[in-house]
This record gives sequence, C-alpha cells and structure tokens, in this order.
Amino acid sequence: MGRLTVIDHPLIRAKLTKLRDRSTDRLLFRQLLEELTAFMVYEITRDFPLREVEVETPLERTSGHELARPVVLVPILRAGIIMTEGVLRLIPNARVGHIGIYRDPVTLKPHVYYKKLPKNLREALVIVVDPMLATGGSAVEAVRLVKEEGGEDVRFLCLVAAPEGVRVFQEAHPGVPIYAAALDRELNDHGYILPGLGDAGDRLFGT
Repeated sequence: MGRLTVIDHPLIRAKLTKLRDRSTDRLLFRQLLEELTAFMVYEITRDFPLREVEVETPLERTSGHELARPVVLVPILRAGIIMTEGVLRLIPNARVGHIGIYRDPVTLKPHVYYKKLPKNLREALVIVVDPMLATGGSAVEAVRLVKEEGGEDVRFLCLVAAPEGVRVFQEAHPGVPIYAAALDRELNDHGYILPGLGDAGDRLFGT
C-alpha cells in the first residue's frame, strides 16, 4: 500500500493549530496555507534526484547540482490553487496543471468539471495538492486523471487527512504516497473532517 507520511515538525504543528482556529481571518489563513505547503515540500522532495552542473562563482568555477527531473503541480480546485504558491516559491520552474472537482453534497461523490494538464507527465514528479483528504473521492479521481495522462511518479500532498479517506485512497492508488500535516480523528455525517479546519475553500475565498 502507498505509505502515509505525517510530517511532524514544531513549526508545522504551530501553524496548523493557527490554521484550525476559527478566529483566523482569511488573509492569515491563506498565508498559513502557503507556508505550510512550502514546509511540507521539503519532505516530499527529500529523495529527489539531482544532476551535477558547473557554475562560475565570482571567484572561480565550481560544481553544483540542479534538479534532474521536471516537477508538475496539480492543485485540485478551488482550495488547492493556493497551495501551489507555496511550492512555486521553492520550485519556481515547476509546471502547473489544474483539475476542477466538486463533491455532491448529498452523495459525496466527486464530479470533474475542468481538467488541464501539462504534457510529458511520464518524465516528471507530479505532486497533486489539496488541503483536505476527507472522503478520498476527489483525491482518487484527480490522481486517476493524472495517471490517465501518463503520470507515473505521483505523490499526494494535503494538510489534514481522515482515516476513511486514507483507506479509500490507498485502495485505489496503492503505489501513491500520501503526505499530510495531521491525521485527524474521523469524518462526520456530512463528510467533514473532525476536528479538521472547516471548509478550506470557503475560508480562503469568503464564500
């Protein structure tokens, strides 16, 4: 099964707690989401391959390294789009695709309304991002679409995951690792994560 990695770091714990707080305003919520994503990308790319390059310093020629493979970010709209900013600060040359999915409020099933992905996904590290892994439906569908377009090295990044969503995702995509800042207790009857942080899209965009 694809492993679940809960990234445990004091700064991540502190920022996630502030993100959960219902009194955190929209501006700070957005800032925290970007910062948390950037912290977590360090873990996701820890095993990323490098290639040696030569550069000229102001004093002499020396060897260094650059990323050996392209990176593609695929946010799940709406809320995932804000997470890409945190990644792009660290990997500004990353390409970005978009997948729009909404969850039916009654059936909780995912419905795709938009898909635009870069070409040549097969040679890239593809990071699918969404703040929440709740029922797992949207994440499963997004990764399925990425694989359908040729993605092979795919990783899923979220802030908060529910055990139910993790199980659904691992059954559908056993080879895709999940990275989260926290594994929360459970889902409620409406498919929201408890304790969670509410609806990330609504808190980001004031809807």
